[in-house]
Amino acid sequence: MCQLFIDADPALWTSHTRSFRMDGMVTSVRLEEMFWRTLETIGQRDDLTVPQLLHRLYNESLDAGHDVGNFTSFLRVCCLRFIDLQMRGLIPEEKRVKISQLPASDILTLEAIERSKAEPGLIK
Repeated sequence: MCQLFIDADPALWTSHTRSFRMDGMVTSVRLEEMFWRTLETIGQRDDLTVPQLLHRLYNESLDAGHDVGNFTSFLRVCCLRFIDLQMRGLIPEEKRVKISQLPASDILTLEAIERSKAEPGLIK
């Protein structure tokens, strides 16, 4: 089992720092190559560059009242969540389908239903 991970291309876990402007300020984010590739895939779905995607994620998180003090961790979770949603069939793998056009509230409702079935007695 572990060979699938251990013998993978080491470039996938090599960290890279990228700098970009967000609201007039230069910001740097350090992520492993695999996460940068996933962010590129997510952005491409909506015709966004990675800096544009990060800017949108940051601003929409603030607008929703979230504390994005650890933005890098938030981005890692976004990447894993994207892959998880695809694996569960909640986001189509077709690249022509824009993430921004998906029925987010319906997907979140389906997730809540799945979660309540997996964890009976848990009320949210």
